[in-house]
Amino acid sequence: MNTIMRKGVLSVAGMAFVGGVFAGPVAHAVNNPVSDARPVAVVQADKPDIGTLIPHGTQGEQSHIDLNDEQTANVKAIIAATKKAGLPERAAVISIATSLQESKLENLGHLGDRNDHDSLGLFQQRPSSGWGTPEQITDPEYSTTAFLKGLKQVDGWQDMPLTDAAQTVQVSAYPDAYAQWEQQAADLVAQYWNS
Repeated sequence: MNTIMRKGVLSVAGMAFVGGVFAGPVAHAVNNPVSDARPVAVVQADKPDIGTLIPHGTQGEQSHIDLNDEQTANVKAIIAATKKAGLPERAAVISIATSLQESKLENLGHLGDRNDHDSLGLFQQRPSSGWGTPEQITDPEYSTTAFLKGLKQVDGWQDMPLTDAAQTVQVSAYPDAYAQWEQQAADLVAQYWNS
């Protein structure tokens, strides 16, 4: 056998040996995990932590609706207004849950006889109660900003259950109704906060 051929055969054999040495222990470690290993929580950096979105856990049975393109656009508008106001994700959860209860995230105009007085927009805000003009209230950014302004005036809103914070701003005849939307609102914030 000539020298060049012998070096080639030894090179291939050496690479196979080295590959086996390196592959062996790695494969062994994967197949035989260390007994004191503990699971590690994996957190996606691009999604808010659910613990900050629902710090008190949900209250009562949760409701859910499928959203169309207009409702999804309104979710994104609420999130954008929340960010613009410099408020955290929790404020967006409260806002979206409130809008889910008040309008199912639809920017409602005057509803005639079905209307609750002169309530309009995503949050069913009333011009006669000082929320703004009908044109302002039906602007998703304006109505969200108005809701958030009211929320910021609630002492300790960050530490309140969602339904208490929303009710303090909205003064609804059905104060516990907001709680049923907390999970869907948190899911929407987690999905769209960084999109």
